Amino acid sequence: MIDSSRVADLAAQWQADLASWAIPPEILEHAETPPWAHPVALFTVGEAIPDSISHQRAREAVPLTGSVLDVGAGGGRAAFALTPPAGTVIAVDHQQEMLAEFADAAVRRGVVHHEFLGDWPAVADDVPECDVVVCHHVAYNVADIVPFLQALNDHARHRVVLEVPMHHPMSDLHDLWLEFWGIERPTRPSATDLHELCVAMGFDASTDVWTDAEFGHRTKMTKEQEASFVRIRLCLPQGREPEVSAALAARAPKPRELATIWWDHQGASA
Repeated sequence: MIDSSRVADLAAQWQADLASWAIPPEILEHAETPPWAHPVALFTVGEAIPDSISHQRAREAVPLTGSVLDVGAGGGRAAFALTPPAGTVIAVDHQQEMLAEFADAAVRRGVVHHEFLGDWPAVADDVPECDVVVCHHVAYNVADIVPFLQALNDHARHRVVLEVPMHHPMSDLHDLWLEFWGIERPTRPSATDLHELCVAMGFDASTDVWTDAEFGHRTKMTKEQEASFVRIRLCLPQGREPEVSAALAARAPKPRELATIWWDHQGASA
């Protein structure tokens, strides 16, 4: 059952919590490269994709030669982990370079593929329904979350599977923001908040929490490349890169908790 009042309250809180992550203007002006950029190289997908709870939950609902829609697809890891059984994969992404990478990977795997350029749900009317809809590591970028989630549900014949960190993905840099800028970053929203919103919207959502053993190892980066990537995220000039490299070397590895939020397709909202 949809709890419209609770949906409104939770959606407003989600939007406010995401807004609190805005980088202060006096720091942003130091950025030589946009700090929110997503390099395509970080999203390339190898031939072998290690299994995960998110892939398992999605695979359970994909019929043989079925179809998968990957929203915010990047290079297509969430979709290609499901081929087979899926025989058709569809990608939505706002970066053409990501879609080109997705298409190349689909050709290598010999699966039918279609790509749609644009933001979800703005392009949703142009995208066909699929057996399963997957959406990995996107929700924390979406302020207007209710129509986003509803469009995911409406495009799934069988199941929707979201994967997100338990906390905002930039939470991993809390200590470095404090070290280099002397500021505390926010702590919300969280995957728990997202799950509660899904339930309020009438989705019979479940959440599996697990530790991402691959965190930091999916894409092989040199220490220099990692320092450059983090330096850009921190809005620091290139000349500070050696300091960032030293700070990273002094850190102990930390596992990352992920949440797989999933539900079977719900009928049209009332």
